Amino acid sequence: MQLPRWWELGDPCAWTGQGRGTRRMSPATTGTFLLTVYTIFSKVHSDRNVYPSAGVLFVHVLEREYFKGEFPPYPKPGEISNDPITFNTNLMGYPDRPGWLRYIQRTPYSDGVLYGSPTAENVGKPTVIEITAYNRRTFETTRHNLIINIMSAEDFPLPYQAEFFIKNMNVEEMLASEVLGDFLGAVKNVWQPERLNAINITSALDRGGRVPLPINDMKEGVYVMVGADVPFSSCLREVENPQNQLRCSQEMEPVITCDKKFRTQFYIDWCKISLVDKTKQVSTYQEVIRGEGILPDGGEYKPPSDSLKSRDYYTDFLITLAVPSAVALLLFLILAYIMCCRREGVEKRNMQTPDIQLVHHSAIQKSTKELRDMSKNREIAWPLSTLPVFHPVTGEIIPPLHADSYESTNMPLMQTQQNLPHQTQIPQQQTTGDFRLTTFQRFEASIMTLFIRF
Repeated sequence: MQLPRWWELGDPCAWTGQGRGTRRMSPATTGTFLLTVYTIFSKVHSDRNVYPSAGVLFVHVLEREYFKGEFPPYPKPGEISNDPITFNTNLMGYPDRPGWLRYIQRTPYSDGVLYGSPTAENVGKPTVIEITAYNRRTFETTRHNLIINIMSAEDFPLPYQAEFFIKNMNVEEMLASEVLGDFLGAVKNVWQPERLNAINITSALDRGGRVPLPINDMKEGVYVMVGADVPFSSCLREVENPQNQLRCSQEMEPVITCDKKFRTQFYIDWCKISLVDKTKQVSTYQEVIRGEGILPDGGEYKPPSDSLKSRDYYTDFLITLAVPSAVALLLFLILAYIMCCRREGVEKRNMQTPDIQLVHHSAIQKSTKELRDMSKNREIAWPLSTLPVFHPVTGEIIPPLHADSYESTNMPLMQTQQNLPHQTQIPQQQTTGDFRLTTFQRFEASIMTLFIRF
């Protein structure tokens, strides 16, 4: 960024004290200069050091207001910007954060929070966290480094630890210093320890909890672990008595006398409280007796060096490809010989077939060919078997009824008696009461006469 020129910051005589006297800068000019200097130097990539203690809750808030001045155009005096800003955090040189460190940010318009409980293994080792801020409106980015120097804590770990499940809080609400201070104050009134520290805070979603429905202002829930240097109070041990254990097994709320000290602000699920006494824990380490099924200790894994010779896989490739190809080619040749070179032929087949079977087969083929030829030409004459040959009354031979001008495709298969020419018309029944015999009735009478004569 280019520095402001001297005539943009006020009277040049106010800076050098030369020329037009020894006038001083006005308050407005001084404020403008300081704001400009702050805006300029806030762009400088700087690291920030923090010094948490091992075994004690660490909370670091990524304030959006701190990063707003990092994105151009830089805000002017009195100007308020509310750009959406998100953060990405990771261990330097790695894609994610350390295992003990968590991060949460609900919306781009809220602050991000880094929280967790440092472990004793990282004491004395600086942990560099890269914080990348994204302006979702201008797509500008900026990066800061957070150096976490973990210090060893006195009396680590605290011998008595209790974990509470608070139902009416989300993790980002519980991480607020005022809320966490109120909770530790309520626990201190119940426990009465000399030293009380918050050890860890975990969202219920990280413990397998379900996302609550967006109704009635329901919360996710949060687990808060605290440690003290004195044994648990009688109030905290009330949850271990048989009556309260029975109520918890029946999904009923246990009766705890000190619950009213928390109820004003915190709804605690006493059935999920966990009390851990480090002084009574017995080491579970057992010496391994080597025998059958247990491999000897081979020491640490030593990867091969970088000076290995390169291996040529060309021969292996040829063997892998050539052997299956040769087998496939051999099978193909055998199949081709069987299918093409071992055929007996039609003549040998006819010689081994009986003559009567060949004649029968030939007749079937000829009939099939004739039918196929007839189906191709539908303009041929109708078969005589489909036409009446004799007159039903006189017994005379009737020539084919359809002429060459008729379309054979429109001729009915069987001719009706009304379409027959040369038939004798017999008077039919009239409406005036006269009667006449129809052709069919007369035909019936002729048949009956023949039967009577015989």
